[in-house]
Amino acid sequence: MLDLLGRCGVVLGRVLLGMAALVAGASAQTGQAAADKPAAVPVADFFRVDAMARPLLSPSGKHLAVQVGAPNGRTRLAVLSVDPPRTAVIVAGFDDTSIHRVQWVNDDRLVFTVADWHQAWDHWSAPGLYAVDRDGKDLRMLVQRSWQFVAELGGVRVPALTPNHGLLRVLRDGSADVVVQRSDYDGAYREVVGATALRLDTRTGRTRPLDTGWLRNARQWVVDNQGAARALFARQDDKLEAWWRPGPDAEWVMIDRQPLFVGRSGGLVGLRLGLDGQLYAETNGRHSDGTSELYRFDTTQRRLEAEPLVSVQGFDFEGHLVFDGRDKSLLGVRYLGDAWSTAWLNPGMQAVQARIDAQLPGLINLVDVAECACSRWLVVSSHSDRQPHLFWLYDREADRLEPVGQAQPQIDPRRMASRDFLRFKARDGMDIPLHVTRPQGKGPWPTVVLVHGGPHVRGGHWSWDGEAQFLASRGYLVLEPEFRGSTGYGGALFAAGFKQWGLKSQDDIADALGWAVAKGEADASRACIAGGSYGGYAALMGLIRDDKLYRCGLAWMAVTDIGLMFELKYSDLPDIWRQYGMPQLIGDPQKDAAQLAATSPLQQAGRLKRPLLLAAGGVDRRVPIAHSTRFKAALPADYTGLTWIVYPDEGHGLAKPETRVDFWRQVEAFLARELAPR
Repeated sequence: MLDLLGRCGVVLGRVLLGMAALVAGASAQTGQAAADKPAAVPVADFFRVDAMARPLLSPSGKHLAVQVGAPNGRTRLAVLSVDPPRTAVIVAGFDDTSIHRVQWVNDDRLVFTVADWHQAWDHWSAPGLYAVDRDGKDLRMLVQRSWQFVAELGGVRVPALTPNHGLLRVLRDGSADVVVQRSDYDGAYREVVGATALRLDTRTGRTRPLDTGWLRNARQWVVDNQGAARALFARQDDKLEAWWRPGPDAEWVMIDRQPLFVGRSGGLVGLRLGLDGQLYAETNGRHSDGTSELYRFDTTQRRLEAEPLVSVQGFDFEGHLVFDGRDKSLLGVRYLGDAWSTAWLNPGMQAVQARIDAQLPGLINLVDVAECACSRWLVVSSHSDRQPHLFWLYDREADRLEPVGQAQPQIDPRRMASRDFLRFKARDGMDIPLHVTRPQGKGPWPTVVLVHGGPHVRGGHWSWDGEAQFLASRGYLVLEPEFRGSTGYGGALFAAGFKQWGLKSQDDIADALGWAVAKGEADASRACIAGGSYGGYAALMGLIRDDKLYRCGLAWMAVTDIGLMFELKYSDLPDIWRQYGMPQLIGDPQKDAAQLAATSPLQQAGRLKRPLLLAAGGVDRRVPIAHSTRFKAALPADYTGLTWIVYPDEGHGLAKPETRVDFWRQVEAFLARELAPR
């Protein structure tokens, strides 16, 4: 068993020294004397689209696909030869969208999806699917981005699949085929009622159904390396079922059944099939905190093995297994603790990791192999809390790193803030994870409590974060609590948040500030609560319920009333979530009516006294603008503390670069005014 620790117990002590060494070695700038205080880093520098992203080796390890910025602000796909002399070719790029997710089909062909970073999130077209050769030839649209009978590509009308198809996996069977999954919807196109797996030829665009033998209520297929359907998740009313098929001609066997959304202890939460043919399952393990672990699944006995394969102390398992594509051996595990890391089982890769870490101390260095661990060239992605991603090629024969590029070249890590992960005790004794970003200088600092959305998601991990770094650059301590109801830290923390909007989950957020005040890091008289979506709800409830703690609040695309989430049927919240998820996790509109009224910012708006910046998106379909406009209308007539912002063409989030910059400039001015010393 791999019983893994998070990064903080191993690396944290050498981060600052290592970072200083890296900057000293990599930067040719002489810098000003410490007494010459430089101008503040421009707001726009914290919210740029990555100049480079996701370098990916081809199966042979001879070619590198990488996403690079274009003059028009979009992202293009380039392929370069790894062996010197290196030549690069732009193989795909568009005027109206950016390359998003890329995978190699084989050593000559790639597939990719697209996303428009300059468009409001709710206005995005479907990601589509395209294929292209590594020399830029034979570009083909495989899946449309909008509902048309045919797609236009270079003036040629070509058949393409409808937008409800998505890439499931690439194959390693010598073909140019991939597997896609078609989501089947009900008549109103609101609910997924099933899913179908298809084999797709990336050169001809032709498909043929996989021999699944069973389609009832399928939601997610698991396909092996040869394109055979071997496992799936299916939904039956309010239950989630896991099924397994030993072989292409065998019958399907149910291996797990549990309640939808809330799950159960020991329930399967993920299935994956290794190159070795082994079925692996994620499930809540033996720990009191209910953290999930990765197990081998004995398909003969239809049960998990006695001991987990991977357990990350204090964290749910999130990550993937790394296999050698040639001999099918398990090389290691990429996993997320408080930060991303890799545990190598292969001695050769252990030695490679050690050599790379010695050359890049203080950074997290994620090493990616090609199809075979014997490849001469490896890709390394390095980052820290202060350093956005740097990309390298590592030559195993010469033990040498060669720079490829960086994600955010405008960011000087010497001017960034330190970020830490820890856990504190809430008022009832529960351990609450917390991310702390400390500005340069000495506290106590004015403080922003930044609440993540969801709320049933994981808020963050140890890395460079634009929002937190921007706030810290302006002198604010940033606290990001993973309050109860958050995921990623075990079923106990998740379940403790059921029906706790505005109650114990809100206590955790307040207790994070109390912890920082007691440590002498937060200025108790100069704190602001902020967040978007659920985080916006928490910001509003914080100002209403804990107005003595916070001097001001910031809320964007905020939920203002749980009842509206049930009422506004034009929201894109699925009906299945309203029927089964929300009543259990948030509250039942009939049975819990009194509680929902007491924890409704909209119904409690008359209690608001602190200054508030409230922003909304005019085309938000997840939390429609009615949430914000009704809250604004419910404020007392004598309330004068509202700063009201509407972005007419934004959806649920700040998607467009110019919107992000404008919003955070207004945040900067608001905080400077409201948190000024008095």
